[in-house]
Amino acid sequence: MKILSYLSNLMIPFLLFYVIGYGLLAKRDIYTDFLDGAREGLKTVAKIVPTLIGLMTAVGVLRASGFLEFLGGFLGKVTEHIGLPAELVPLTLVRMFSSSAATGLLMDIFKEFGTDSPTGLMAGIMLSATESVFYCMSVYFGSVKIQKTRYTLPGAIIATLAGVIGAVWVVRWMM
Repeated sequence: MKILSYLSNLMIPFLLFYVIGYGLLAKRDIYTDFLDGAREGLKTVAKIVPTLIGLMTAVGVLRASGFLEFLGGFLGKVTEHIGLPAELVPLTLVRMFSSSAATGLLMDIFKEFGTDSPTGLMAGIMLSATESVFYCMSVYFGSVKIQKTRYTLPGAIIATLAGVIGAVWVVRWMM
């Protein structure tokens, strides 16, 4: 186990020396290449920021208004039958839009139910097994101006559903 820790500590310096060495051997102006890459990165960030602000604002409004709790209570009547507690419905919905907001909800669930409770375990597994679908689609597709996403959204929602069902199944199997 110590060898893996030792190797992982050496990976980043090795990668940096490799890139610099390759640039020197190829007789490239490494510093100018670095500045060009940083410039392109800043342009990408400038394109993405409005989308990020919009998503964060929308999730904040939904959370502060109490709509998520209302929706969780409403949908929870259906999800309770498959083993998903009503308290986890808002987490499932928010996770599809924002990882950081979902992490905040996860902390609230941990405070209320505990980390080792079935609800806490299910919430933790769900966060690990799902993705922030709408965030990724808006940021990544928006940054390269993809208009037609084809099967991305249905596939991502099916994958999220699989992650939620998997979390319910794993916790029910463990308990």
